Amino acid sequence: MADTLPDRLSTDPSSPYFNEELLQRGVGIRFRGEEKTNVEEYCISEGWVRVSMGKAVDRRGKPLTLKLTGTVEAYLRDPAA
Repeated sequence: MADTLPDRLSTDPSSPYFNEELLQRGVGIRFRGEEKTNVEEYCISEGWVRVSMGKAVDRRGKPLTLKLTGTVEAYLRDPAA
């Protein structure tokens, strides 16, 4: 597998942008220069991330998210795996 990340990636298995193999390798997100650990989905070209809002969930059990816009940088935490 190449070390290039897709433009858009989601942690939700029902999303068309979900990629289990990449997520198992560990994807790190830098948003506006700060490391984010609560990112549910990102899009580099459009410049946004969806972050979970604590432990709040919707009626289907999925985390409530907030869409933030800014500079997004994605990288692999363990590129050797």
